[in-house]
Amino acid sequence: MTLRGRATRGAQRRGTILRIAVAALAGVLALGGCGGKRTDAGDSEGSSGSAKGGRLTIATGNTTGVYYQLGGGLARLIDQNLKGYKATASETGASVQNIQGVVGGRYDIAFSLADTANDAVEGRGAFSSPQPVEALTRLYPNYTHVLVRSGTGIDSVADMKGKRVSTGSPNSGTEVIAHRLLEAAGLDPAKDIKAQRLGLPETQDGMKDGTIDAMFWSGGLPTGGITDLTTSMRGKVKFLDLSSQLPALQEEYGSIYESGSIPAKSYAQPADVATIVVPNVLVAKKGFDQKLAGQLVKLIFDKRADLEKVNPAAGDISLENAKKTNPIPLNPGAVKALDKLGAK
Repeated sequence: MTLRGRATRGAQRRGTILRIAVAALAGVLALGGCGGKRTDAGDSEGSSGSAKGGRLTIATGNTTGVYYQLGGGLARLIDQNLKGYKATASETGASVQNIQGVVGGRYDIAFSLADTANDAVEGRGAFSSPQPVEALTRLYPNYTHVLVRSGTGIDSVADMKGKRVSTGSPNSGTEVIAHRLLEAAGLDPAKDIKAQRLGLPETQDGMKDGTIDAMFWSGGLPTGGITDLTTSMRGKVKFLDLSSQLPALQEEYGSIYESGSIPAKSYAQPADVATIVVPNVLVAKKGFDQKLAGQLVKLIFDKRADLEKVNPAAGDISLENAKKTNPIPLNPGAVKALDKLGAK
């Protein structure tokens, strides 16, 4: 079956599974509000950030990723703690699409990788001009996951030449860093690999059935889709060490890219894996209501333990790093709230 046919078949199957999974997740983890979709940026009072109540839509990411899980958890917390508000968490292609949606008025707040948000502010990469976005807070770090099927002869990013490689969803932060890593390894993402621009669920299918040789993913620890792969394909997939690509990324893009490691315990691997870490930020369109921004920031830090129950990645959200969003400007209301919370 062709990749397109497999993706179509997989999408139909996942549609049914997803409806069941979301219902179960809501019951087990109290994640009411997952999977909502904004239909009109101004169809209810407060939908554009009014502190008087209304609808709030949160742009997240792929259904098996951390953004989607924590976005659903945040939506539930908003419903329970911010009087007059009803929040929904929308599945998206992640960072680039999320910022485009916030600027275009389709979403109120969004998860984004900091490198993508930096590009938006500076008008580079996927953005042809500077975008009017601001941060509410820095969140947890994203870890770059690069996995390859055993037996493909891929022991480094440079070895991906001529291989079938999933670079992530179109207009996602994963796609941004995948392209930059390939370029750092001397490869042209448009010519030197057989690129598959697939979301994490489709990528999981391709890795399992052998139609994809390698994959990129940027996410928190642990990411459910990666746990599924390392569990179901134990011994048939391995992580790549990315430490050799870091100097080239830092030279080109600055300190937004940091060294890190994926602990062995995250995915029951034999050893830690050296990787590249990028912070996540919660963003909104410039001029977002300052009172509401402060309420959201306070809610995140007051209820961080509840978010951590949804996914352990939330445990890395810290007041120590909350203000470190430069060059993405912080909303003034968020700054005031973080000051009161004791952020440095």
